[in-house]
Amino acid sequence: DRRGVAAGIVHIGVGGFSRSHQAMYLDRLMEAGAATEWGICGVGLRAEDRRMKEVLTAQDCLYTLLVKHRDGRVQPRVIGSLVEYLWGQDDLEAVAEKLAGPAIRIVSLTITEDGYGLHPGTGSVDVRRGSAAGRFPSGLSGTAPGVVAEGLRRRRGRGLAPFTVVSCDNLR
Repeated sequence: DRRGVAAGIVHIGVGGFSRSHQAMYLDRLMEAGAATEWGICGVGLRAEDRRMKEVLTAQDCLYTLLVKHRDGRVQPRVIGSLVEYLWGQDDLEAVAEKLAGPAIRIVSLTITEDGYGLHPGTGSVDVRRGSAAGRFPSGLSGTAPGVVAEGLRRRRGRGLAPFTVVSCDNLR
């Protein structure tokens, strides 16, 4: 019963890794009656993420994870910790407002190296570079770093504590 689950995490770049690890662990906690305030709002920022939005929305953000055990058994498990999915190409403002909301305490990412908008000359992250899903009035881009910076900017303006940012990517 997911009626009592609220998003406390925004995960940018919902793919196989986040759905089979982070979401599964949270689902297990929720099944045990804990962590209902740690549901996940998935976010996609790339045009390619449209398909993920369509599929997850059609399934009420539920999906089946197949867990293969050491003895070869395969166990299907319906995962319910993902409670919402936003696509930045559709509504970048909704993504920024979600991050700026007081319930969000963690923003996690699995976006690979290309998603960080690294400056080619310096290798540093430039939150104004790129146009993944447009720009905010603040001048920040719709890339993952730009969206995170915009969410933090809005929270500061509202007197809210910042969220924790957790990159799940294996970047150097």
